[in-house]
Amino acid sequence: MDPVKDYIEVNKALWDEKTQHHVNSDFYGTEEFIAGMSSLNDIELGLLGDVKGKSILHLQCHFGQDTLSLARMGATTTGADFSGEAIKKARELNEQLGLNSEFICTDIYDLPNKLDKQFDIVFTSYGTIGWLPDLQKWAAVVSRYVKPGGFFLIVDFHPVVWMFSNDFSKVQYSYFNKEAIVETLEGTYADRNADINMKEIGWNHDLSEIMQNLINADLNIATFKEIDYSPYNCFHNMAEVNSGQYYIKGMEGKLPMVYAIKANKTLST
Repeated sequence: MDPVKDYIEVNKALWDEKTQHHVNSDFYGTEEFIAGMSSLNDIELGLLGDVKGKSILHLQCHFGQDTLSLARMGATTTGADFSGEAIKKARELNEQLGLNSEFICTDIYDLPNKLDKQFDIVFTSYGTIGWLPDLQKWAAVVSRYVKPGGFFLIVDFHPVVWMFSNDFSKVQYSYFNKEAIVETLEGTYADRNADINMKEIGWNHDLSEIMQNLINADLNIATFKEIDYSPYNCFHNMAEVNSGQYYIKGMEGKLPMVYAIKANKTLST
């Protein structure tokens, strides 16, 4: 099997396995979430605004905590993810919480064959597009689902972060999308001691690649932010400087850790 050609199967197997560990991890705090804790951060909440009464499509939703958090805020939400195990758990949480979110198990590129509607907001966040090889195709899917007058929001880890080795001791990878990055994952960001030793395939995407493909797909960039902290303790060698704000030790305030892009779909004339 060519691992790059079959990247969907390789990564799906990985995320099916990850989900088993993530659901029960302290990182995701599923018990606290069930009890009422929101999984959303100030960064995305400030850009999403009031979502009450809005329809939202959450792309690459994992096991649905953010999708369900948005539903708790009064939105009508649909989540999509390619991991069958993640979608199974998302549906279980939706039922347990008495919410009315819809969850679709599909690769994002195939979503137009599974879902035929548009939304006020399309949303994706934290560690999503690095699993996708083709951002032109991705942006076309995103634009397909944004209603005229609606917007797309991505909040994700900054591509500069992905240039470094896992311990942030050196620059190991290109900032630009030069090639597939094939690695063997041991453990997972949510549980470093998890019994996982599996292949993963990803791609680095520079900011110009991301933004230009959105522009080409008729999405007008209204907001672009770069943020010097991560809201998650998900990388090696991190330090919490302020509450809920994590930095790479020795690089505090020197690296962009997260970026956010809000892009509008123009109303038809």
